[in-house]
Amino acid sequence: MVYIGIDIAKFKHFASVVSSDGKVIVKPFPFENSRQGFMKLVEEIENFQDCLIGLESTGHYAENLIQFLYERHYSIAVINPIQTDSLRDSNIRKTKTDKIDTMLIVQCLMLKKYSLVSSKNIDLIKLRRLSRFRLEMVQQQTRIKTQLTACLDIVFPELVRFFKGNLHLKAAYALLEKYSSAKTIRSARIDGLTNLLYNNSHGRYSQERAIELKNLAKESVGLDNPAIELQIQCLIKQLRLYQKQIKDIDIGIMTLMEIINSPILTIPGVGYILGAMIISEIDDIKKFSNPSKLLAFSGLDPVVKQSGNFQAEHMKISKRGSTYLRYAIYRVAFLIIYNNETFHNYYIDKRSQGKNHRVALGHVCNKLVRIIFKILTDDISFNLS
Repeated sequence: MVYIGIDIAKFKHFASVVSSDGKVIVKPFPFENSRQGFMKLVEEIENFQDCLIGLESTGHYAENLIQFLYERHYSIAVINPIQTDSLRDSNIRKTKTDKIDTMLIVQCLMLKKYSLVSSKNIDLIKLRRLSRFRLEMVQQQTRIKTQLTACLDIVFPELVRFFKGNLHLKAAYALLEKYSSAKTIRSARIDGLTNLLYNNSHGRYSQERAIELKNLAKESVGLDNPAIELQIQCLIKQLRLYQKQIKDIDIGIMTLMEIINSPILTIPGVGYILGAMIISEIDDIKKFSNPSKLLAFSGLDPVVKQSGNFQAEHMKISKRGSTYLRYAIYRVAFLIIYNNETFHNYYIDKRSQGKNHRVALGHVCNKLVRIIFKILTDDISFNLS
């Protein structure tokens, strides 16, 4: 076996080749993060028949190289940076350079501290990127919704009452895109207002409701501010664009989830979106030898505070590890207590012990992580019986 260690960077990577007995065959050399650079790497290693390529899991910088090498049928191993850091710390000088890091990666390969890349891993990389991007889009959409509400508080604060507390409806957006203040609604023709509301609400808003809206606008304390009206129109256009883009992302996620066919979808309350985030953030479940390590990776493990005879009674979660995985597990935990009798009873039992909602939900998260670990490790459907 020949081991090839690659230290990943943004513009220039370093690689070295070492035999199974520890002899350096090719000294550390640089190659660019480009097709020419990738071909230079292939030229250096193509004569080695039985080789294993190792690199650290360092964000998105390695994705192109992994895809390039995988398509050429090389065996690729991904290493947790914590492993190389521990080896570096064991050295007296703790020196860190690109050349030295390639040798540390080779040592991890020799110690078998890695996970191999498969076709499923390639799909999970794509899924992780889409899932994270979708969450960021939703968060940006939420910020715009907050801005829209703030604008309406100035030009038509009573409108939220007309839509029963929910301004983010198709009918509300259609209304605000054409009539962006109480003043413009007051001056609107009743037939035009009726048709707009009726057509964008599947007939739920009739002429009677349109008249009610006009009367509400007449009594409104909203200001006449053309600048804010323009802002509202721009915000509505942005929200429509976000809605379309998020829908396109959802289609991409569902397509990948169909290919992966993960048993995560058999858990009550887990749909394509949350399921995609969970399995893509976990990546290879074999990286975790037990559910406790998966719990720690999600940052849901408790922080223990103890000194001498003192032992803290209330412990917060560590919040280390994957923020996205922690978010997805919390969301699923909230949904599963309404979709599964066993989890519902478990939540109620914790509440009856005097624990507040967040603490009880934290216990549900812990139980859920154990279930996730079980079904992904054994590749089986959800079953509590």
